[in-house]
Amino acid sequence: MKVFITGAGALLGQGIIRALRRSALRATIVVGDPSPLSAGLYWGDAAYLVPMAKDPEYLDRLGDLLRAERPDILIPGTDVELPILSANREAIESTYATKVIISSSHVVSIADDKWLTSEFLRQRRLGFVPSCLPGNEETLIEECGFPLVVKPRIGARSIGFGIVRDRDELRRAIAEQPGIVIQKYVGSDATEYTAGTLTFDGKCCATIVMRRDLRDGNTYRAFAEPFPALNAAMAQAANALGAHGPANFQFRLDDGVPRIFEINARFSGTTAVRIHAGFNEVEMCIRHLLFGEPVVQPEIMPVTILRHWSETVVKSGDLVAAAARREEKA
Repeated sequence: MKVFITGAGALLGQGIIRALRRSALRATIVVGDPSPLSAGLYWGDAAYLVPMAKDPEYLDRLGDLLRAERPDILIPGTDVELPILSANREAIESTYATKVIISSSHVVSIADDKWLTSEFLRQRRLGFVPSCLPGNEETLIEECGFPLVVKPRIGARSIGFGIVRDRDELRRAIAEQPGIVIQKYVGSDATEYTAGTLTFDGKCCATIVMRRDLRDGNTYRAFAEPFPALNAAMAQAANALGAHGPANFQFRLDDGVPRIFEINARFSGTTAVRIHAGFNEVEMCIRHLLFGEPVVQPEIMPVTILRHWSETVVKSGDLVAAAARREEKA
């Protein structure tokens, strides 16, 4: 079997590659990324430069590679690819006979926008974070008081995130950063969790919840335990969302209530971390889609995972860009 993973320069894409390498699947791994200096490009069996998702040539170049490599599965490794791939999933699958692990455009749009995320959860009476858009902040202040959180409706890695403690700070945040959502400050750093779910045909089949510590918006310490009540809450949210395959829920406990502040309709930056607790979601997903195997909830091993830097060393002549230039000359 052959798997094509894009976004080899992203934490997400690299995590998917690592999870697949640690699986029992004997897969040929094809990787793609816009930059020849992306470490993950050198972790695959074949590597290609792929334009940015916003590039008009992105789909054509991806199609050329799918036609040449004929992978069984295509897995996006960046957030920015999700809208275009979800919109073109049926065409890709029928044209290239390649399954795409991607949710519907509806699910992707809910997860992509933190205001829509909050409204989706609130309307379904799930653990939502009280939120508003600029213009309705007085109602939120009356309900929740300060501090409040401001963040871009569409964004990642805590970029643009801020805590405001009074009306003056809130007015400045609204003026300086258009397109924000305003939310109640919930829980604390000590009660933050990340969850992974696998859902097929509207039913959540497997979940994992880990408490986490953050650095620069990414998980750098994770604590895996069974967490039965929290897993049940995340399964309920996953059933409501109806993703096709993986989804990631990030939440904090607020007076004992798990309040979800972010959903990602994809594998997670902690996908490679979860395998150490016995949860290889990439393998489970591929086995289900390609071989029809049922997704069975694995037993979660209680572990503490400490993340750290590592290196990939590439000789100058072995860079993907250099190889591409040699092919062009030939």
